[in-house]
Amino acid sequence: MHVRALLDAPVPAEALFAWVGDLARYPSWLDIVRSADPLPVAGTVDDLPAWDVVLQARVGPFRRSKALRMVRSGVEEDRWARFERREADGRHHARWSLEAHLEPEGDGTRLVMDLRYDGALWSPPLEYLLHHQIERGKPRLASLAGGRP
Repeated sequence: MHVRALLDAPVPAEALFAWVGDLARYPSWLDIVRSADPLPVAGTVDDLPAWDVVLQARVGPFRRSKALRMVRSGVEEDRWARFERREADGRHHARWSLEAHLEPEGDGTRLVMDLRYDGALWSPPLEYLLHHQIERGKPRLASLAGGRP
């Protein structure tokens, strides 16, 4: 699965990056991210910023949740960040990745986010729900990045 989302926000890139470059802030604007708790970096195998992330979605009477350990595997402050699933249990897991790219656009910033997942958990109804959640989160993200709750 590959989902791409675009947002043109009337805010500087650094203001928007503060909300997309740190997974701990995602629950504030994206409902599908139930929690994203930062993990200690010191002593980890990869010495990268990491988060315990819980995704949760409801489709009709059914609720699905997924726990992931995500690391920020690449970053260029205020321009780009990449997050990847890296579990610490030594087992093979489905790939999850998220990239956020920011570019100046007129008086604001264009955000392009790409989410990729290659596991079997997802289904067409959950993909539809993800698109819906992203669309609902866009105005909230723009508002938060603009300093408005």
